[in-house]
Amino acid sequence: MTQNGSAAPTDRRRRRTDAPRYAVLVVTSILFFAPVAYMAAASLAPASRTLAGFEVFDPRGWGLHNYTGVASSLSSDSTGHLWRFFFVSFTVTVSVVGLGLIVNSMAAFALSRLRWRGKELVLLGILLLLIVPFEAVAVPMFYLYNDARNTLWIQIAPFVGNALSIFLFYSFFSGIPRSIDEAARMDGAGPLRVFWQIIAPMSKPAYASVAVLTFLTQWGAFLWPVLMISEPNLRPLPLQISVFAGQLPPAWGEVMAFGVLLVVPVVVVFLVFQRWFIEGVASSAVKG
Repeated sequence: MTQNGSAAPTDRRRRRTDAPRYAVLVVTSILFFAPVAYMAAASLAPASRTLAGFEVFDPRGWGLHNYTGVASSLSSDSTGHLWRFFFVSFTVTVSVVGLGLIVNSMAAFALSRLRWRGKELVLLGILLLLIVPFEAVAVPMFYLYNDARNTLWIQIAPFVGNALSIFLFYSFFSGIPRSIDEAARMDGAGPLRVFWQIIAPMSKPAYASVAVLTFLTQWGAFLWPVLMISEPNLRPLPLQISVFAGQLPPAWGEVMAFGVLLVVPVVVVFLVFQRWFIEGVASSAVKG
């Protein structure tokens, strides 16, 4: 009786303590989800209700007319083709993610698992790069790569190496016991074999979290394409949606539909890798 009696007040106190936290989480979730929900509803609503506030959530009159309008508006060489914008964004993003996972993880492996002179200085330089915003180097990069404008590779090559990705891999790799490396070397394994057959398979959460973060960043890249891309059929989706929204008169329903098309791949990627992403970020934070 004494134990049950003491447990009940403890549970009530815990519920009272947790209630404000859950309330904050619910309110925060609504604030973040509301714009996305409004955009999705407005993309289906008739043009007369696109900017009519809560009336867009009235399902009467909903349809795919805004989506077909986007497809028909972007179907010529002068405006560019919608499928081409998706192709450019997917090609650039997948290339940056794929190449970045290889390059950045190998760099982090060298920094965290190998012994070589000057690696502390290199690591310090990578940490310093984390505080340098891209806007600070965009103009020098523009003059450096000006001769390669309007190409796919110019949207890929400068972003394969990433300081944040290297740091996340470094933090995760540093938490793996070094005795694993030593045992593998005693069996005759070299550094590359240790990396590919031991460290990389053990680091799936780190790879997933870096892949998701890189995908989010690259899929929404805007400033660099603005500087380097003027050819319509080489525009990624974020640049094209800004051009599309600037047309007069603006068709806001079609702009909302275009926004949904831009957001859907990000949501799908996050849902697929959600578990590994959260696990990888948490592990990197704790081990770092």
